[in-house]
Amino acid sequence: MEHQKTDMDVESLRRSGRRGSCLDACLVMSVAFLFAAVTAVAAGGAMVAMDLQSKVKPPLQPLEYEKSQLAGPTVYPRYKMQNFAYLKANSSELKNSTMHWAPVYYGAGMSVGSNFLFNPEQQSLKPERSGMYFMYIDLNFTCTYTCEAGLLSVSVGSKLTCEVELPVSNSSTPVSKKCWAVTQMDGEKLFTQMTVPEKGLQHWKLTLETSGFGMFLVD
Repeated sequence: MEHQKTDMDVESLRRSGRRGSCLDACLVMSVAFLFAAVTAVAAGGAMVAMDLQSKVKPPLQPLEYEKSQLAGPTVYPRYKMQNFAYLKANSSELKNSTMHWAPVYYGAGMSVGSNFLFNPEQQSLKPERSGMYFMYIDLNFTCTYTCEAGLLSVSVGSKLTCEVELPVSNSSTPVSKKCWAVTQMDGEKLFTQMTVPEKGLQHWKLTLETSGFGMFLVD
């Protein structure tokens, strides 16, 4: 009777061992599958992010492009100039007004492609082709004396608004702000409006060399 009980115990242990091995194998396979799935999702997400970044990354500004061309024939822009427009700031005064811009001329070309119509009298920029556009604005300010704090806002139509908190300052340390948006354009003209506090922003100036507005066709 004792011998029979021992045989049963051994057989039970063998069966438990086989079940344990199966469970271990299944667990290992599940973990491996989960790891592979997570890796695949991460890789896919990275590829999507890289693709989106390549589509919405601002192109070289005209002056940067000119420098890149001087570096040698291996450097070539990743965008078509006819679908790209860049305007530099043309007035350093901060006040409630339509901002003044001007194209950049370099070599035999200019920074406003044939897909755009820039009207210097109206200070308007109009994309001739409908589609999704990436637009961006760089604003840089310098305090020329003792400057008070204030909120300044720059709006490109209803497509992009860039707000800048200018601090109390008595130094020439610049204040910078970059804003961007991806938006649908269907032939409308774009005007850039600056808004300052009622008391003004005395002694603050817009830095012309590094302030500008640009946009290019995404699709």
